[in-house]
Amino acid sequence: MGASMHFLIFCGVFYFLPAIIAAVRHTHNATGILLLNIFLGWTVVGWFVALLLALFSAPCCAYYYHRGW
Repeated sequence: MGASMHFLIFCGVFYFLPAIIAAVRHTHNATGILLLNIFLGWTVVGWFVALLLALFSAPCCAYYYHRGW
């Protein structure tokens, strides 16, 4: 692969970084973040909103570990 192909792969991963973070963190709104990233990620504001949602949304697992003692 040439340097241009590596650059395209890097750009694709960087573009979908909010969706990747949401999927890895198992957030409850990972699908919504993916859709926001696809439809509004091309705007800088939409990409940053998706990134902030992915970073600050509570993971689904956090609710299972809460015992409420």
